[in-house]
Amino acid sequence: MKITIGNNQHLYSGPLGFVTQVVVMALATVLAAYLLPGVHVDSVGAAILTAAVIALLNNFIRPILIVLTLPFTIVSMGLFLLVINALIILMTAGLVPKFHVDGFWNALLFSLLLTAINYLLEIPNRVERRPKYHPSDMPQHDDHTDTDEEGFTPYEEITDDNKQ
Repeated sequence: MKITIGNNQHLYSGPLGFVTQVVVMALATVLAAYLLPGVHVDSVGAAILTAAVIALLNNFIRPILIVLTLPFTIVSMGLFLLVINALIILMTAGLVPKFHVDGFWNALLFSLLLTAINYLLEIPNRVERRPKYHPSDMPQHDDHTDTDEEGFTPYEEITDDNKQ
């Protein structure tokens, strides 16, 4: 049995895609908060609200922060994006009352762990969306008809008769 939300090409498009993203992020949030002692989520509802706020901040605030801090990101070869991720987590902790993060370093570790867990949870979707290989798409090749006499003439030396 195969359950598909939306079309298979873009799982995170449209309103159902946002719901899927929030559910995956909520699972990752609960797991990451369980693993890190400096991050606290008081309930499942708080985890869902935290995931929704993180998703909204990632969609609307993160691009603005990336553009504003582009010189730092370039100089640090992209490592400053980790700081932006930690700031998004700290903003979320300020907005969601039952989600607490004890400092910047815990927010940075939480964002790294959240990214890793999200990646692992998304592997089945990536495998499902991967283009399928169909041998019928390839041109048929028969080894028995592969000869040098398929319209090619043997090597001939070209001479210039006008040359003396």
